[in-house]
Amino acid sequence: MTDVTESVQTDAGAARVTWHRAKRAKLVLAVGHGAGGGIEARDLQALARVLPGHGVSVALVEQPWRVAGKKVAPAPKTLDVGWRGVWSALERPGAPVIAGGRSAGARVACRTATELGAVAVLALSFPLHPPGRPEKSRAGELLGAGVPTLVVQGGSDPFGGPQEFPHGPYALVEVPYGDHGFAVPKRADITQEQALEIITDAVVEWTASLG
Repeated sequence: MTDVTESVQTDAGAARVTWHRAKRAKLVLAVGHGAGGGIEARDLQALARVLPGHGVSVALVEQPWRVAGKKVAPAPKTLDVGWRGVWSALERPGAPVIAGGRSAGARVACRTATELGAVAVLALSFPLHPPGRPEKSRAGELLGAGVPTLVVQGGSDPFGGPQEFPHGPYALVEVPYGDHGFAVPKRADITQEQALEIITDAVVEWTASLG
């Protein structure tokens, strides 16, 4: 259930936070979108539906560029500025904040987690490298998060499949057949609904372990 959508002023412009609140929240999961879409992404919406029933409030964060109606995301530094600017609006007494995001949003969460005091990072479809360019690795951002981290990655993600990820201080859950948006082909032996359940079940279990 959506409780409220609020506008938050940042140094990069006005951001927007849409809350899906738990009755007795023990954690807040703040999740940013990617560079090619918004909070309507199937994985973000699935988490917003499921997690509040498990004591985790979900805050879906729209970056200022998206709120302003722009088509192209700005440089990473500007994304970090927008994310930092909403952080104070995410903090709630007794409910530590998990920094999360999909794709470019996952990179932002990893880069800023330690400085902002996030208790953990959820990286959905972490873009390990540009498609077809494995030599352009962004693994350093993931490995440098500095807090407990869960990566959820599609098995067919062109930005980096699960088998491409280096060993490191994080957990990784694979969504079989999933692409960068966790879509699965009709010929796959799992349905789209089952793919989303893999994501939500993994995040529910992981957040419970953070207790």
